[in-house]
Amino acid sequence: MRVTLPKNLLAERIALLERVIPSRSSNPLLTYLGLAAEKDALVLFGSNGEVDLEVRLPAQLEGEGRYLIPSQPFFQLVRSLPGETVELSLGSELALASGRFTTRLALAPMEGYPELLFPDLEGGEGAFTQRAQFLAEELQRALSQVRYAASNEEYRAIFRGVQLEFSDRGFRAVASDGYRLALFDLERPQPFTKKAVVPARSVDELVRVLRSAEGEVVLALGPGTLGLAVRQEEGALRMAVRLMEGEFPDYERVIPKEFPLKAALDVEPFREALKRVSVLADKQNHRVDLFLEEGRVLLSAEGDYGKGQEEIFVSLEGAPMSLAYNARYLLEALAPLSGRAELGFSGPTSPTLVRPLEEGGYQAVVVPLRV
Repeated sequence: MRVTLPKNLLAERIALLERVIPSRSSNPLLTYLGLAAEKDALVLFGSNGEVDLEVRLPAQLEGEGRYLIPSQPFFQLVRSLPGETVELSLGSELALASGRFTTRLALAPMEGYPELLFPDLEGGEGAFTQRAQFLAEELQRALSQVRYAASNEEYRAIFRGVQLEFSDRGFRAVASDGYRLALFDLERPQPFTKKAVVPARSVDELVRVLRSAEGEVVLALGPGTLGLAVRQEEGALRMAVRLMEGEFPDYERVIPKEFPLKAALDVEPFREALKRVSVLADKQNHRVDLFLEEGRVLLSAEGDYGKGQEEIFVSLEGAPMSLAYNARYLLEALAPLSGRAELGFSGPTSPTLVRPLEEGGYQAVVVPLRV
């Protein structure tokens, strides 16, 4: 089999596979990059056992076949090739040429490599029986704006994932680690009702692929697997990630509905003041105190290096209140927001709701520190 294609296109697409394919694995074949020829397209594929990814590129092809090539040297070589085009010849070994550079790499047998299943872009029959369509930009925003709230602790079990909820009311992505919660709603009614929890690390890969995509994408569910299919001007991407077993407990009960105090504020100056004051917070729980009264919020923190405070003017509705937060948690809840936001305070030790002042789909819940 012979393949000729632009070097820049190849380098751009293997960058997507580079983070998926491991440099070490209990199954050595997973450290190899798969390569195949199908209908005037070069197909590159790889897996780490949790995430499978396939990239299709337009290319000049002669012959056919499926091969496994050592991924790490191939990735390094492609990035530094001197020519504008790349020529690949595959048989008993891989011959690679670009400009005046040539090399040969040994191949591994396909026997023993796991079968990778992906959703069909055309909606044909297969393992992925439930399908939904999104705009790449809106799905990427929904996933990336809640990902921060997922737990990094092994003992948190199901909370190490992001729950995706499909229903006739719309689509929701939600994450929580028990101390804060973030959710994003899309007003896009779904053709089926289902909840699926995607490992947070796999969500990172989904977001990375979606950032490179434009237009409509397909999300599809199969047994224990979530699939993503993207058609692009230059080729297509297909992805499959393993799902976690179970679903989140009832998180709706921690979202406050009544607020003795509400604050409307400009996000950027409040966020910058919080960053400055938190520099002096204690290193154990990053405590920053907020005192809200008469159209202002006073932020203060004290730690080993001293104390600091700053005053920000806000619009308040309700009774004065004093609260303390882990500054990092509050900053992360504010990170997806711009313009103006509303903070709804349900009490000094009960959850606080953070959301855009106008409709935006995003909401976050942060629990104040008990002091």
